[in-house]
Amino acid sequence: MLFKPDEKTGSATDAPTTPPARKRRRVVPILVTLLILGGLGYIGWSAFQTKQPTRTGRFQMPASATVPVLAATPRTEDVPVYLDGVGTVRALNTVTVRAQVDGKLLSVNFTEGQDVKKGDVLAEIDPAIYQAQYDQAVAKKAQDEAQLANARIDLARYQQLAASNAGSKQQADTQKATVAQLEALVRSDQAAIDNAQTTLGYTKIVAPLSGRAGLRQIDQGNIIHASDATGLVVITQLQPIAVWFSLPQQQIVRVNAAFAKGPLVVEVFGNDGKTVVDTGTLKGLDNQVDQTTGTVKLKAEFPNPSYQLWPGQFVSVRLKVETLDQALVIPTSAVQRGPAGTFSYVIGEDDIVHARPITVTQQNEKDAVIAKGLNTSDRVVTTGFANLSDGAKVSVSAGDQVITPDLAPRKRERRGEKGQRGNGERGKGKGGHAGEHTKNGAGDGAQKAAPADGNSKARQ
Repeated sequence: MLFKPDEKTGSATDAPTTPPARKRRRVVPILVTLLILGGLGYIGWSAFQTKQPTRTGRFQMPASATVPVLAATPRTEDVPVYLDGVGTVRALNTVTVRAQVDGKLLSVNFTEGQDVKKGDVLAEIDPAIYQAQYDQAVAKKAQDEAQLANARIDLARYQQLAASNAGSKQQADTQKATVAQLEALVRSDQAAIDNAQTTLGYTKIVAPLSGRAGLRQIDQGNIIHASDATGLVVITQLQPIAVWFSLPQQQIVRVNAAFAKGPLVVEVFGNDGKTVVDTGTLKGLDNQVDQTTGTVKLKAEFPNPSYQLWPGQFVSVRLKVETLDQALVIPTSAVQRGPAGTFSYVIGEDDIVHARPITVTQQNEKDAVIAKGLNTSDRVVTTGFANLSDGAKVSVSAGDQVITPDLAPRKRERRGEKGQRGNGERGKGKGGHAGEHTKNGAGDGAQKAAPADGNSKARQ
């Protein structure tokens, strides 16, 4: 076996130099990748910085430009103060008509949904049994009256005999007591007759009040009882009609103070919430507050001439509690709200607007009552707030003009839309040249294709 010292020495010297070479080969690709990513990031950041100023500048209005607006002048007028609530329509009176005697229902004399008057006969029950009872009571009275007449004659006879001492006074006194008993019996018979007559009258079921008849609960020919829970029909009084509504308990003192001065007007709105369908008066307040809701119930009465209010209907109600005399009023659109509270843009000299703080007493969809901050000589901006700021110059348009959409912020364009639009226009402008280039390209291709065919044939 031969010993080769050179080979071992060479392998020992090469071993330490191998790892650094591998590390260098790994570091180079990483550095190249980082340089590429850094270059791409720089290009993107530069493109963003160049596009951003033009994009933001498109939405800013020049400082020297005037803002077109509409303006209004505050006015003084009497303004009613209303308290709004939600209520339920209820019939002023509701009666379930029931039979007071038992018997067969012979006829029904009303139509479902018919307006009936007080005293109208609604139905009739078979009166045969009750007529017989009445006749029996009348006959009993006649019998007792005959006995009473005979007893009175005997009393007169016994009194004459007693006066002449031909008869005993005891017999006269006994006959006098008999006459008194018979007189009481006749009065009892009359009471029985009245009872029988009343019972006989119950066979005709009459309307206890004027109102609208509901749906019939029992049909003709059935046996009706006085103990029936459903009754014959339900009558509701619709004219006048009542509305029960609620107000917050914080308004109790205000309503009581106004109610003490006189009747308060209550208005009911239709289904659209804007049209007043009927006007009535407040009748009273409940004597306690509902602790579950923190509200108090009120009752108002309405004439309801057109039957626009119906029992069970939910309605919007407003109660007029007072009237503000000669109050300063501006359009509600002129009232603006900011961090410091409500304000309005007031147009000053040279059509320069200034934000002025105001105090609003009350407001609705159209008008707002101003307590302080404005006077009748001011002009307030009502429309055109999109580009408006304190100290801006405005141009007041006529009241019949409509503000153009330019006053509102313009629609933002998505990224790339503007570039695509410009490229499209440039594409349209160069469409002819592109067609010529296409034709030329096709011709060149054909010319180049011919030699190729020729060469291919020559090669064959």
